[in-house]
Amino acid sequence: MGKPLIGILALQGDFREHRIMIDRCGAAARDIRLPRQLEEVDGLIMPGGESTTMTKLMIEYGFVDEVRRFCASGRPVFGTCAGAILLADRVRENGRGLLGVIDIAVVRNAYGRQLASREAALTIAALDNGPFRAIFIRAPMIDEAGPPVEILSRYQGAPVLVRQNNILVATFHPELTDDARVHEYFLSMNGRDKGLQQHDSFP
Repeated sequence: MGKPLIGILALQGDFREHRIMIDRCGAAARDIRLPRQLEEVDGLIMPGGESTTMTKLMIEYGFVDEVRRFCASGRPVFGTCAGAILLADRVRENGRGLLGVIDIAVVRNAYGRQLASREAALTIAALDNGPFRAIFIRAPMIDEAGPPVEILSRYQGAPVLVRQNNILVATFHPELTDDARVHEYFLSMNGRDKGLQQHDSFP
């Protein structure tokens, strides 16, 4: 059995850093610039970047319905920062999220502008070997998570790493560190998770 092939949406944002991290984990990565390329990959990463620009490009290039179908297929999907905003069901500033595939509500730039970027040591329930050094850059905040969502980590009381079935979302940038554990966790998610209902969440 060969390496899993992970597609990384490469319309805008820090897709190169995710590619480097996936390579470091021993999987294969491919930049995705056309919707038909989604048929060829075993998982998908939606990177950080500028969510408004990414939204416009996804609509322009016909990605919206194709990514929704990909998410419904049970293959693992990982959204970081702007990717989390695109995957969310609700965005506080404008109502419905673009893709609406995970039962969370997000607030854009909740921790402030670029100058308010920060690092934090996170305890992540699914990871061994101590805290994870998380980098927040113009990060969104998850201010509501529905019953199907499993909360894997919090920062200042708010969820920052969550999972619903095959969808994993981080409001921070694990690809900007030297720690591959979050990406390794993503790679451990597979089609066997399809159809499982996650009801574990913290109050």
